[in-house]
Amino acid sequence: MTSQQFQQLEIIGLNFLFAGIFFLIGMAIHDVLKQGKVPVFGKVVVWSVLTFGCFGFVAKGIFQAFWNSNSLG
Repeated sequence: MTSQQFQQLEIIGLNFLFAGIFFLIGMAIHDVLKQGKVPVFGKVVVWSVLTFGCFGFVAKGIFQAFWNSNSLG
C-alpha cells in the first residue's frame, strides 16, 4: 500500500468516524428531547442547529476536495 493510498483510506475512515459521531449525537438528542417532553418549537430549533452543523461539515469536505483537486493547497 502506497502512502497516497494510505492517506486516502485515512481520510475516508475519518469521514465515516465523523458521520458516526453525528449519528450518535442525533440519537442522544432525540432521546433527551423525547424524555424531556420538549415543545415543538424547541425541537425545531435543536434539529435546525444540528442540521446546519452537518451541512457545514459536508460543505467543508466539498470545499477541501475542490481545493485539493485544483492544486490550490
